Amino acid sequence: MKIRQLFDPESSTFSYLLWDNISREAALIDPVQTQVQRDIQLVTELNLTLRYTLETHLHADHVTGSGVLRQALNSIVMVHENSRTKCADVQIKGGDFIPLGTDRINVINTPGHTDSDISYLIPGAVFTGDSLLIRGCGRTDFQSGDAAQLYQSIRQQLFTLPADTIVYPGHDYQGRCCSTIAEEIAHNPRLGLDKSQQEFIDIMNSLKLAPPRHIHEALPSNLRCGILGTDTMIPQH
Repeated sequence: MKIRQLFDPESSTFSYLLWDNISREAALIDPVQTQVQRDIQLVTELNLTLRYTLETHLHADHVTGSGVLRQALNSIVMVHENSRTKCADVQIKGGDFIPLGTDRINVINTPGHTDSDISYLIPGAVFTGDSLLIRGCGRTDFQSGDAAQLYQSIRQQLFTLPADTIVYPGHDYQGRCCSTIAEEIAHNPRLGLDKSQQEFIDIMNSLKLAPPRHIHEALPSNLRCGILGTDTMIPQH
C-alpha cells in the first residue's frame, strides 16, 4: 500500500492518502477542509479513485474536509460510532476492517483523547490520530477525555504492535513526520515503560492548556462532516 503524508500548517494537522497500487483505490485519513482543493488535485494527478475519508476522531482544532470531498468525489465518510454524528455514511469501531483494493485497513480502538478515537493499521504502519503523538500524546482534559483510558489504549493496543511499526501521528508541532513504536516506548516522556498509569494521569492533570483556537467552529461543523449550509462550495478541478 502506498502512503502520502500531507500537512496543514494552520492547524499542524497531518492527513494521509493511502492507495492500492493495482486497483488505484484510495482512502484519505483526517482531511482538512481548507486543503480540499490540494487533495482533489493530488487524487486526480495520481489517477486514483477516492473510496473513503476516514476520521481518527471528532476534531476540535480544524474543520474536516470529508463532506466536501464526498460531494466532489462521491467518497464514503467513515467515523467511529461514538462520534455522535449522523452525517457519516458508515460508523465503525475497533476490530473492523476497511477493504481497499487487494489490501485492507484495520481499525484499532484507542479512546482516551476523546471517546471516539480510533487508529488505522496497515502492514508496517499505524495512523494514530491524536492518541499517540511523537514523544507525546493527545490532551485528555475536555471532549470526553480520560487519561486512564488513553494510557490503557496506548499501552495495550499501540505499544503491543511490532517494534518497527511506523507511527504516523495526527499532528506534530516541531517539524517531525513520523516515529516508530520502539522509539515511543523508549523515549516518550509521558508513556515510557517506566511510567505507571497513575504517573501518567498526574502528568496529564498537571497540563494547563488553552482550548483549541477553532473549537467553537470545528466541533459543530464536524458533527456535520464539515458541511454547515448551502454556502459550502465544492472546489472546481
